[in-house]
Amino acid sequence: MPCLAEDVRALALMLPDTMEGAHQGHPDFRVGGRIFATLWIDEDRVVVRLAPEMQAVMVEAEPDAFAPVPGAWGSRGWTSLDLDAAEEEILRSALLAAWKTTAPSGLVAHYEALMIGP
Repeated sequence: MPCLAEDVRALALMLPDTMEGAHQGHPDFRVGGRIFATLWIDEDRVVVRLAPEMQAVMVEAEPDAFAPVPGAWGSRGWTSLDLDAAEEEILRSALLAAWKTTAPSGLVAHYEALMIGP
């Protein structure tokens, strides 16, 4: 089942220290004051900030869902995810990867320690 804007919002806000803001008239999600995802509601897509290596992996694995943003932004890892082509698991993994790329390293380490457990 395709993802919706509400799914993006709910999943993004579940990530630690995430706040919703707005960027050029679009809802965005930030950690540490930096944007890791921008929701383009009218286009049924979310743009996520990935490491270029992760972008290449995701585009290769799901070419119908992911595409680099055109131009310099895309070469730096900004990646468009078509919500109509994305299952929840894909959306979840893209948002988590974008959050990890953007969040302060101490916060990422703390999150990963919690997920691994003692």
